[in-house]
Amino acid sequence: MNFLQGLSRPLRLAGVVLIGVALVAVVIGGITALNGDGDNGQTAAPSPTATGGTTAPTETTGASPTETTPSVPASPTSETPPPGQPTDTATPGGPGGTATQPGGTTGAPGAGDGGVPADQTAAKWVPVRVYNNSTIHGLAARAADELRANGWNVVEVGNYPQGIIPTTTVYYTPGTDEETAARSLAAAFGMKVEPRFEGIQDASPGVIVIVTNDYKGSQVKGS
Repeated sequence: MNFLQGLSRPLRLAGVVLIGVALVAVVIGGITALNGDGDNGQTAAPSPTATGGTTAPTETTGASPTETTPSVPASPTSETPPPGQPTDTATPGGPGGTATQPGGTTGAPGAGDGGVPADQTAAKWVPVRVYNNSTIHGLAARAADELRANGWNVVEVGNYPQGIIPTTTVYYTPGTDEETAARSLAAAFGMKVEPRFEGIQDASPGVIVIVTNDYKGSQVKGS
């Protein structure tokens, strides 16, 4: 402390005190620094609970994914009546009755667009009504037997006294199964084919065959 020798005693005393305070401050600072390094070492380690070390990950308990069940098409509730099952109550004396027979635009076996069977042989299930408009007794019954022998579904035999039909003709309702059946039947038996005329438009469903004196029977060989 040579630099204090030139000072007065009070000043030397004050200098010593300041030096002492400075030393104490240095010591305290060193201790604080050491303690700070220790704390940093302890806090530097990741907390097990902070990072989820021992805590299981939280699972989402929301609703499980909804599985879409494909909808099953509803089964048709209406069934096509069995082929060749007439339900009409027409009197054998002539066409008539309520149209309750399956046919028309209802789907028939082997039907194509418009309800008309693509294969003419599939049209033989269509009901056939045979009426006599000739002077030959029993001609309608004979024609009906020949039609049945060729696989046609004859459901009624009778007379047609309401006027004179010029030639044996097969009649049908346009746009129904009757049309294909009528054309196939007419080709097989050499008959004329036409749409129903006004007098039989409301008759029971089915192909109507009105035979006259020129009926010749089946034109198919071997029949």
